[in-house]
Amino acid sequence: MLTPTKPRSRKITGAERTDDGVVLRSEFEMLRLQVKTPEIVRITATPCEHFSKKERLGTVYAGVCDEYSFREKNDEYTLTTGAVSVHVDKASGAIRFCDPTGKELFRENRHAARTYEEFETYTLAGGEQKTRTIETADGTKEVLEEPLKIPAGKSFHIRLSLELGDEALYGFGQHEQTMGSLRNRTLYLHQANRQIAVPMVVSTKGYGILFDAYCPMIFREDESGAVVYLEADRELDYYVMAGGMNRVIRNYRVLTGKAAMLPKWAFGYIQSQERYETQEEILRTAAKSRELGIGMDCIVLDWISWGENQWGQKSYDETRFPAPEEMIETLHKEQVRFMISLWPTMAAQTEDHKEFAEQGLFLPASEIYNAFRKEARELYWKQLERKHFSYGTDAWWCDSSEPITPEWNHMERPEPSRLFEEYCSEAGLRLPYEYSNAFPLYHAMGIYENQRECMNRRKSNEADYREKRVCNLTRSAYTGQQRYGTIMWSGDTAASWETLRAQVTAGLHFCASGLPYWTMDIGAFFVKSGVQWYWDGRYDNTVEDKAYCELYVRWYQLGCFLPVFRGHGTDCRRELWNFKGEFYDALLKANRLRYQLLPYIYSEAGKVWLDDASMIRWLAFDYPDDREVWNITDQYLFGDSVMICPVLQPMYYGEDGTRIENPVTTRQVYFPKGCDWYDLYTGQCYPGGSRAVVSAALDEIPVFVKAGSVIPMCEAAMSTDELGEVTFRAYGDGECRYRYYTDAGDGYGYEMGEYTVREITENETV
Repeated sequence: MLTPTKPRSRKITGAERTDDGVVLRSEFEMLRLQVKTPEIVRITATPCEHFSKKERLGTVYAGVCDEYSFREKNDEYTLTTGAVSVHVDKASGAIRFCDPTGKELFRENRHAARTYEEFETYTLAGGEQKTRTIETADGTKEVLEEPLKIPAGKSFHIRLSLELGDEALYGFGQHEQTMGSLRNRTLYLHQANRQIAVPMVVSTKGYGILFDAYCPMIFREDESGAVVYLEADRELDYYVMAGGMNRVIRNYRVLTGKAAMLPKWAFGYIQSQERYETQEEILRTAAKSRELGIGMDCIVLDWISWGENQWGQKSYDETRFPAPEEMIETLHKEQVRFMISLWPTMAAQTEDHKEFAEQGLFLPASEIYNAFRKEARELYWKQLERKHFSYGTDAWWCDSSEPITPEWNHMERPEPSRLFEEYCSEAGLRLPYEYSNAFPLYHAMGIYENQRECMNRRKSNEADYREKRVCNLTRSAYTGQQRYGTIMWSGDTAASWETLRAQVTAGLHFCASGLPYWTMDIGAFFVKSGVQWYWDGRYDNTVEDKAYCELYVRWYQLGCFLPVFRGHGTDCRRELWNFKGEFYDALLKANRLRYQLLPYIYSEAGKVWLDDASMIRWLAFDYPDDREVWNITDQYLFGDSVMICPVLQPMYYGEDGTRIENPVTTRQVYFPKGCDWYDLYTGQCYPGGSRAVVSAALDEIPVFVKAGSVIPMCEAAMSTDELGEVTFRAYGDGECRYRYYTDAGDGYGYEMGEYTVREITENETV
């Protein structure tokens, strides 16, 4: 008869209060409770004899708080702060968390809270590796054929089992599917073209959890409970943050750093497409936008600025861009900034590649630079400064910042579980396995820190030098990346109404993960249909198809009310004048509305830095007790005062382009409980807790203002540099208030207190 091996006991055998927290021991593991602030408690658990000292770049807060009590009771240990209590079961080591009233927030599973499975990690062996190169719409990819690998050390597969209550969950990064609460779902948290993994989740019960891990993860909840699985780490390390949903975001920023301010121009319209091929084309596009009175603050040069067969080289093809410095200077005279696309890959025949290869600064068996090494990040910036920053470039588009995307190697889309395995396999061999989700974080840090250092050098040597805030549009992110002036976007999407609906929840979950700046390709990247799974647009006739034009208008209106407003894509031109008649009129109206609201938008961006706020958020963040809002996926909050209700269904044209008879040009809106709501345009009042059918014609996006608010506005302009006098519009009966933030709009003087906050009080309502 088989005899089972007896498991190590989970019973706590000793507890000790140290300068670094409370340490509890059992045969099974060592557990540490560390109070960071009264609202933040860190939990670290390991089956090893010592806690790890591995680098954790995402979290930067080193402080600890000793203002707590720790007591032993008959069956548990209890740690109590002013905002949360932590209870450790003596028999099992399972932890539960409660608010100051004793109400349980959540608990670990009482039978097997944490498990660890040790395994061997591998890396690619030195020497020649068998690879093949493939061309995709996401760039040139090197695929491993038969990897030669060697052991790289031991790690653990770790599982944390949770018992959740009556609550909704949001976060864990950016997801491709439309979804409200994350309850009863399986999420594979790895980086991908259309997916961003961030290990942070927030609950309507008023707590959040940040996992301080840098590997791929899985969140799964089914009838057996909820599990968080870490693919590879040396210990379990997570933070519980209390205080309410918006305070959870503030606490996340305490741990991971404040969000850097973007330059003011970044909140205007950013014109992009795949791709502007010549210097003349860029200048002509900017000039025509000015001629037609279209607001635009930035134009983007997408990939292949380099010469033929020079993929990723940080220089210009001189035949198409003969005088880039003059081009940028001309744009600046028109109050237009310039952004250029960068890649972490460099083809073997380029000078940039040779410079990296000589110093051994590529990831194994790849043309991807090793962003995990400081000297590689410094060399990357050195190359960038030579031909781009020195020419006056204002912003970076760090594309393909995952940079491992095995899903693009397939003609048919792999199943999520298969894709997770492929990502772990390939990324784990080329990147440090325990950090294989963190490449974008190191990449963004290199751009930010080296640009700021470069500016400091120039500032001391050039009398007329103007400091520029770092602005980095990048496709992937990780914990703490808000420190580095980054904007994320939803990747290379395909045009359909289903995708448009998914964009709303993609952005909301991402910002619920603590990172504030998010945007999308207005109109989707792919518009036509193709043989590859990702080239899955529905509109082969593009702008000649009125069905696509209607979809584009609604996409553009949604973009008007995101932190960053940006058009981009392939298959057809994206300048507004390519859309005719009523569609052009609707687009121009939305463009002008964005600039009218820029005083409000930039003020709300100021609060992202000053108050650790979120620019867009789920309704549940401000109204967690109103269960009606928990799964609303087509309305959201834009700053402190405004609720956006985008149109996400066709009203005028079917997908086949035929006109819909008797179109319904309204949509239903739910108004959260707790206050009245006013129509931004008409001032009509709607009581909280009610529903109403509101007008939503082609040129309208329903927007409502919370009662008691003041909205700073101005006349429409063609750039943020040309905004005029600000007026303040009050919404509500009696006194209305607003905290109005302003600063220089660029440079880092705001870090030294060079900003103003005015308390605006108005009594005249619209």
